[in-house]
Amino acid sequence: MSSIGGAGSAVIPEAEAEAKRKRGFHFVLAVVFLDMLGVGLAVPVLPLLVGDFLSSPDEQARWYGILAATFGLMQFLCMPLLGALSDKIGRRPVLIFSSAGMGLNFLVTAWAPSLMWLFLGRFIGGACSASMSTASAYASDISTPANRAKTFGMIGAAFGLGFICGPMLGGVLGSINYHLPFYVGAGLCFANAIFGFFFVKESLTKDKRSRFSFAKSNPFSSFRRLFARPDIGALIIVFALSAFAQVLQQTTWVLYTNFKFGWGPKENGIALFLVGLTAAVVQAGLLSTLIKRMGEVRLSLIGLLVASLIYFANGLATAGWMIYALIVLNFLSYAAGPALQAIVSKATDPKEQGALMGSLQSLSSLSIVIAPVIATQLLAEVSHYPQGDWRMGVVFYLASGLQLIGVFLAWRFFAKGGVPVHPANQTTATVAATSA
Repeated sequence: MSSIGGAGSAVIPEAEAEAKRKRGFHFVLAVVFLDMLGVGLAVPVLPLLVGDFLSSPDEQARWYGILAATFGLMQFLCMPLLGALSDKIGRRPVLIFSSAGMGLNFLVTAWAPSLMWLFLGRFIGGACSASMSTASAYASDISTPANRAKTFGMIGAAFGLGFICGPMLGGVLGSINYHLPFYVGAGLCFANAIFGFFFVKESLTKDKRSRFSFAKSNPFSSFRRLFARPDIGALIIVFALSAFAQVLQQTTWVLYTNFKFGWGPKENGIALFLVGLTAAVVQAGLLSTLIKRMGEVRLSLIGLLVASLIYFANGLATAGWMIYALIVLNFLSYAAGPALQAIVSKATDPKEQGALMGSLQSLSSLSIVIAPVIATQLLAEVSHYPQGDWRMGVVFYLASGLQLIGVFLAWRFFAKGGVPVHPANQTTATVAATSA
């Protein structure tokens, strides 16, 4: 009898530990989803709020662009800071702080009595939405090296789902009242922070924590450390090129489809919904199967190549229906990011995962600050051409070229040295997964 009871008592703690891990991961998915939902909620409403404080459409457009750049700048500055801080004090407090901060951002925006208060909201929102790096580090903590790509895929799926729901929900609520989307966003974020405070456990054990330093959290210093790593330096450049190409496309998407095909909000809404849905299906449902069949290395290379070809095809498209078809054909590109992220994560000391993810996310945030300036200027130069003219796709051709350079660098990297794995991540499962 006692042996049976002893066996049962051994199983219960293990089951409880697994339940805690699942709660923690669900909390992380909620943080990522709400971050992206918040961005999407603002898309159809924030420009209208800006117009309430200005006297002309020209000023409205210009100041809205500055607000968008402010958000990206704060993400760029704060992602490595929060990532490095999470390596010191743990992931849980940083994630709870980020959720609460996003809620505060929504309230400040909803209550803003002037344009400067909208800027304050963007400052807070950009800084707190930088929790993406810490969320990725949390996911890395609770996953094994063998299933890390799948875990990152779930993070990407939550990101994509937020992208699907945000603009749609923001448009519906904003049609009732401009401020309503921000009140709803605030309520969701505060609820998530409360859930995290009471039910989520820390993922980073004390023996794996590292000392905090401002040099480590400086985004430019983190770039130097990333590019100085000979084991993954080339892959970091691939990340940078891919992120820049993606932002080039995202920034000009609506204007490009309007100029070339005469699309309005309805057509673009359908297209953006399809993008988010395709990404979510691939990253949440198909990623494990794709990795098993192709391996992380091959999947990342093929995904990057497909993205380059689709960018180019988008620029050459002569009819709007082609864009919808190209979105679906681009499905393998949504698996490339998680696969590459898993490879880089396995090559990094577990104590440095937060800083690593923060630095990678800062690359994306830096793109959000710089790429829109380049993309919109290029599109302006060709906007006078007639509808359907192939030259109007110049931004997509540039994105395709950058992505193709990334494919070449990644291929050369893997061909020369294979896949690096940090000793702390070196397991049989790791070797099997990376050599597939």
